[in-house]
Amino acid sequence: MWERDEDRLALLELREAGRLRRRTGQGEAWTLLDQLPWTRRTGRRDEFELVPEHQGTLVELLDRVWPDWRLWSQALADRALGPTPTDWRRLQDLLRADGVADLPERLNRRTATSAVAPHSKSSLSLIRRAALGDTTVTRDGIVRLRPPSDLRFVRGDAAIEATEIAGILGEVAITERAMLDGTVLDGAVRAALLVENLGPYQDLEPPDHWLVVHVPGWDTATVRLFLGLLRNVPVVHFGDLDPAGVRIFRHLRRIHSDLKWPVPEFWGEHIEKRALPGEWPDDLDLDGTPALIRELASRGLWLEQELIAVDPRLRAALEATGES
Repeated sequence: MWERDEDRLALLELREAGRLRRRTGQGEAWTLLDQLPWTRRTGRRDEFELVPEHQGTLVELLDRVWPDWRLWSQALADRALGPTPTDWRRLQDLLRADGVADLPERLNRRTATSAVAPHSKSSLSLIRRAALGDTTVTRDGIVRLRPPSDLRFVRGDAAIEATEIAGILGEVAITERAMLDGTVLDGAVRAALLVENLGPYQDLEPPDHWLVVHVPGWDTATVRLFLGLLRNVPVVHFGDLDPAGVRIFRHLRRIHSDLKWPVPEFWGEHIEKRALPGEWPDDLDLDGTPALIRELASRGLWLEQELIAVDPRLRAALEATGES
């Protein structure tokens, strides 16, 4: 059973520290060693110590199941690390960092993480991030847009008509890397509408010269960059009237403090026939939310934004919000 690093480390720690406490991930090894005659319980909970007479027995076991344990013990000591699972992971990170080749100026976070961590979906700890040096780590998200007329993407002396692209493709998209490289918007945008769900994003009819932006849920790292391009442009949110919708709005408002949330009164016409039963957590902060949301919360109901996406009154309601 000594194939796992965590189990072998339990043996090494017992040998070097003379005692071992139970840890998550080492439970099976701890239980087995606790039952052997060469350990005995200390006065502390879930801790045993090595019986001195069995020091040689433990070393023999280490030599058999982990022949190069002495090298690893020295590698840990050289970096002032102990024979624990946490410090073992730190050692592996440091060794990977030593072996990192010259990296490009920019890497996707999964590619970057795979270079300094066990796998691409690992967390990017401080040690791992330091190993990347000056490499910029990107998420490589995109922001989908329905542009108004005469909107252009500009970088340096180059420009592309967003409206012409949308006329062929139906919409346009701007990437994180494009924005990092200096791509900006140029054109008369009266307001930007952030739409939570894909259906309303595609189907609603925005007011003239409004830019429609798809912002799906919590993945807002690229949207944060994009909102930085909208200087002096009112930004309006359009989402579901449910607890998730409230949380998403508050999350977006932390990114853009002037974000507006229009909830037209006629939306309430759908409550009796189309509202969905749903719980509202007691700890959800509803201060400052539109009156219709507070009513829904008091009645334990939700409303989807798709209900009014094609309501002809929505356009005027949005326009009024953008001008307020």
